[in-house]
Amino acid sequence: MKPVAVIDCGTNSTRVLIVDADGRTLAREMTITRLGEGVAQTGVLSDAALDRVFTCLTRYRTIMDRFGVSAGKLVATSAARDAANGPEFLARCEAITGITPALLSGEEEATASYIGATADLPPSSQPVMIIDIGGGSTELACCVNDSLVAFSMQLGCVRVSEAAFHQPTVTSDEADVARLMIEREIDRMFVAVPAFTGLIGAVRLVGLAGTVATIAQMDAGISEYDRDAVHHRTIRRSDVQRWYETLAAETASERLRHAGMVPGREDVLVGGLLVLDAVMARFGIEELLSSECDILDGVAAQLQDRA
Repeated sequence: MKPVAVIDCGTNSTRVLIVDADGRTLAREMTITRLGEGVAQTGVLSDAALDRVFTCLTRYRTIMDRFGVSAGKLVATSAARDAANGPEFLARCEAITGITPALLSGEEEATASYIGATADLPPSSQPVMIIDIGGGSTELACCVNDSLVAFSMQLGCVRVSEAAFHQPTVTSDEADVARLMIEREIDRMFVAVPAFTGLIGAVRLVGLAGTVATIAQMDAGISEYDRDAVHHRTIRRSDVQRWYETLAAETASERLRHAGMVPGREDVLVGGLLVLDAVMARFGIEELLSSECDILDGVAAQLQDRA
């Protein structure tokens, strides 16, 4: 079997994973493309955002050629789900990459993220819940009575930031707007998924995607990415709150001075931290485990029948 590629066209970043026939990673790259810029306000993917993603995909096709990739899957999530021109976007993605695109539902996104994030976890006496904070949506999933229960909240680091933050630093009024937006969506989640109520105070939380990965890197104090330093790193809720207070009081350019801040996340990380803190508070969780394995790994496992 030849290597396969998985591409994730997310709201804030576009990523690629190439694995061999045994599931071993050959290449993994991430590019901030901000596909979902302004989608919540306009309902369409902008020309500038599309150009950024298409340029990125052209480069990823070159990487795929280097490894002889002819098969795989391209997944699109929140931004493409919400945009009227999502179908045209997917058609262009297929033309550039030559691999089949799929517009994932929130529940499909959560399932793939769960598969990826839990594959290499050490055993736990508690059920594992994953939280995948994206740019436009946040997925939660947990196995309850041998069935995977999942929900996709219509908020993420980009969506919260664009809706609530309009000043150089985050004002108390803006923080209140963001928190209310987040709490309302969490309330909707508990109504839609009653099984989550029984998990309060009883789950082990695993966090993945950009918000958690960036805060893990910043908490480790490393400027250059080191997977071993951030994968399965324990992050306390007090750490999340401390970093929120620090970053909310700074401008975007000031945030970039912190070791570990990923360029392209400095203007949206605060929104992601508010989502993470609110979810941890509602589930009574004081610490989480960061995971560098995510939806890319989950989709690859599904493609190769390893899930």
